[in-house]
Amino acid sequence: MVSSSLEELSLTADVLIVGGGMAGAWAATSAAQAGAKVVLADKGYCGTSGVTAAAGPGHWWVPPDPSAARDAAVANRVAAGLGLGEAEWMYRILDQTWRTLPTLARYYKFAVDDEGRVNHRAVRGPEYMRALRQQVLGHGVTILDHSPVLELLARSDGSIGGARGLRRQDGGRSYRIEAGAVVLAAGGTSFLSHLLGSHTNTGDGYLMAAEAGAQMSGMEFTAAYTIAPAHSTMTRSMAYSFATYYDSDGQELDLPLGPDQTIRLARALQRGPVYCSLHRLPDDIKARLHTISPNVPLVFDRWGIDPYRDRFEVTLHNDGTIRGIGGVRVHDTDGATAVEGLFVAGDNASREKVAGAISGGGNVNSAWALSSGVFAGRAAARVARSAVRRTERLRPLGRAGLRPGGRPQTLDVAAIRSSVRAEMHPFDKNLFRTGPGLAASSRILDDLWRDVAEHGHAGTLALREAAALVATARWSVATAAARNESRGLHRREDCPAQDPGLAARLLSGGLDRIRVSLDRPSPATRPDQLEAAS
Repeated sequence: MVSSSLEELSLTADVLIVGGGMAGAWAATSAAQAGAKVVLADKGYCGTSGVTAAAGPGHWWVPPDPSAARDAAVANRVAAGLGLGEAEWMYRILDQTWRTLPTLARYYKFAVDDEGRVNHRAVRGPEYMRALRQQVLGHGVTILDHSPVLELLARSDGSIGGARGLRRQDGGRSYRIEAGAVVLAAGGTSFLSHLLGSHTNTGDGYLMAAEAGAQMSGMEFTAAYTIAPAHSTMTRSMAYSFATYYDSDGQELDLPLGPDQTIRLARALQRGPVYCSLHRLPDDIKARLHTISPNVPLVFDRWGIDPYRDRFEVTLHNDGTIRGIGGVRVHDTDGATAVEGLFVAGDNASREKVAGAISGGGNVNSAWALSSGVFAGRAAARVARSAVRRTERLRPLGRAGLRPGGRPQTLDVAAIRSSVRAEMHPFDKNLFRTGPGLAASSRILDDLWRDVAEHGHAGTLALREAAALVATARWSVATAAARNESRGLHRREDCPAQDPGLAARLLSGGLDRIRVSLDRPSPATRPDQLEAAS
């Protein structure tokens, strides 16, 4: 690692939270409420970094039975998940979100409709994250802003006992935190699509979890493309439910709203520029859009475009695991991984059991971030309280980008980042996948990994991020090559049908050598079975 003349900062905690977005903030709150001494380390500034702060997130918000609304919501989601969702997980996520979100009222002013009813479901991203920061501080959590974690630390038995990172605004001073348990909530990655708010999301948590011995799940479901105005990163897509599309000659395109719209739009973009008009957007949404999603009209205001009268060019951005599905495999809703003392939440954790093979969109993803944070924080506090504290030397787990396996060399980090983008963004490589195309991407990414793992030695944040991006892309390509069918977000041009034998999750792991295996989902749980179990 890069040396600094400043003495290393050393801290101790019961629970360390890595990441200060929505999931990390809820995890820190939950752990502190359970009586743990908590430290939260964020690569950016907890309260403004991450995709939530730039959005207007809604939550999967369904009232409890006896209305049977939850049964219907879960049944619909199980069907849409194409064999990979699990009802039991969905019920737990819905219940935890319903009970937890209103508790933020001390720090956040929820909107009230014309009839005086409080709207808990939809929140304003900037105010929401500001409120979560205040809630975290109100529970006595120590926050380390601008302090990216570079690697996990392990005890002699392999359990996780802390982490090491850098204080970016303290002269690059290194810090070390010893903890009874660690929750990774560092976000997913859009593979540098520049999705608004995702600048710090480079897959760091995935790499650290894999170095500790955890597996990934669902990494083939990363082809989550979202519409945006051309030359913009504003991928907030609610308004486009009412869009009308045109080619460069002004001819209206047949792009009806539905599950195949993204595919049709991508095909049209391969033929040439596509233009859009939002003239069909209902007047009540137009009137409230500046309040609901202020960043959406801001783009048009800056360009001097009236999107309700003018046509504007659009594109598609790949949002990877942020709107996609993949992440670290979790063994229970408490966020536990296969590694003792290591938990995951939010986009760091695979959402397959809640979202299935399709995107969780905004509402399911937000409910998952909140509830998985609560579960993981609470479980980590429980583990930390019950653990026997030992005085022993912790072993650093970081390798690629920190400690080269071969002769150190200076690497072109910008070129590595560009190479990852070149494999994970083009439609013909990642959206319209083929066996030969995936094999070609795999060879390129494997070469990148060998360079970083064998020669990368700077120990800088940029090189470590590059290592995480390459590793995440390799898991994505490997699982996509192994899933010889089309299912949900994963589409194979050479295998267009669903294979009933692949109605299962694909697990991936390993660093120098990627391994992919099949993991069958548990049978869907009926509400009466849940009731009996509780």
